[in-house]
Amino acid sequence: MKDKMIRILEQIHRYNSDRMTTHAFGLDPDTEYDALVVAPSYTPYKLKMDESCKVTTLKEGAYIAGYLVEKDGLKIAWIKIASSDSNLIDHIAICAELKFRKMIFIGAVGALKPGYVPGDICTPSCSVAGGFAHTYLKESIRDYVPFERIEPADIRFVDRVIEAGRAKGYEIRKASVFCTPSIALEYSHLEEIKAFDTDLIEMETASFYLMADLLEVDSAALLVVSDNSATGSALVGRSEEDKIRYEKGFREILPDMILTTAKM
Repeated sequence: MKDKMIRILEQIHRYNSDRMTTHAFGLDPDTEYDALVVAPSYTPYKLKMDESCKVTTLKEGAYIAGYLVEKDGLKIAWIKIASSDSNLIDHIAICAELKFRKMIFIGAVGALKPGYVPGDICTPSCSVAGGFAHTYLKESIRDYVPFERIEPADIRFVDRVIEAGRAKGYEIRKASVFCTPSIALEYSHLEEIKAFDTDLIEMETASFYLMADLLEVDSAALLVVSDNSATGSALVGRSEEDKIRYEKGFREILPDMILTTAKM
């Protein structure tokens, strides 16, 4: 963990209680976890991981929740958070209290170019930060850099995850990502966003990799394509074919890759 992250956590504790992960997620700072899964809106139950793993609900709130996923000696801490870069930063920041060997982000992603279909699994080669929340990780909030390009903290670990997926017969594609602060409003600015020439669009991965860098832990983001604005594959109201492909991506491949990555 970098000194800056230690200082961030100290300031959080200065104005709040210790063991915040226990209060928020029911997770134990004294337990060593093989991995921390960070998942906007996804629960292990939604991915049907309770059918192959022991899943324990630790705490559920209005929009966040904590779970323990166990299989074959693995202990995976799982936090469900709300969408957006600010929610991700806040909740990973308090998870700096925890002991975990890897961090895995999972989420849905929209495609901006042809060649991507619902159910495809991707991982960011770089993420363009279209919001502002990540600026709070800088020394001064006046140091805002518009549309900063963030690369994975350790691309070698991401490459190992891709290779592990390939060994299981999965194609995990590297792709560039634009991180938008608004889903509803992205459509009004779609042409401007497309001018950045990224392949995909979602909300959190730029901030995820900035937090991974501060935590100094092996980290990878696994994204399942949910829609494609370039080809007309809708986010709301998918075709039956798209539904089948999407279900396979996030209920078969994603859970398997979470366990595979946690074992690495």
